[in-house]
Amino acid sequence: MRHVLRVFFTLIMMASVTLAWAQNSGTPAEAKAMLEKAAAELKKDPAKALEMFTKGEDGFKDRDLYVFCADATTGITTAHGAKADRVGSVNMKESKDVDGKEYGKEFFAVATEGEFKEVAYKFQRPGEATPSAKSAFITKVGNQLCGVGYYQ
Repeated sequence: MRHVLRVFFTLIMMASVTLAWAQNSGTPAEAKAMLEKAAAELKKDPAKALEMFTKGEDGFKDRDLYVFCADATTGITTAHGAKADRVGSVNMKESKDVDGKEYGKEFFAVATEGEFKEVAYKFQRPGEATPSAKSAFITKVGNQLCGVGYYQ
């Protein structure tokens, strides 16, 4: 009986940890909604929007969801809600994940004004060193390519 109770409580604890982790992660629907909101802000005032995205202001940082953008021509990062040091210093077109997938090239290949395309790759979750499976919704707004990704 003790063994059964021990197994039961272990399962309850595992379920609690899984639920807590899930609550700390954004969903695909939340990622897409954030990107839709970001696209609207970019249309109003691009410079202000890019600054808000990098600072995570006005709801543009939520758990592990954040906006990232790059100049659609040069590929240079113009906003990044998780790694501000990438702004101005990283060419997103050259980005590869740990498996060698050139996800940056794919971002630029699929980015379309008014559409939200999805790209899968691996990237570090904020605060973690090991890359995790991630998908990002990508769109183009004027001269900006922007995305919001969610971790799987």
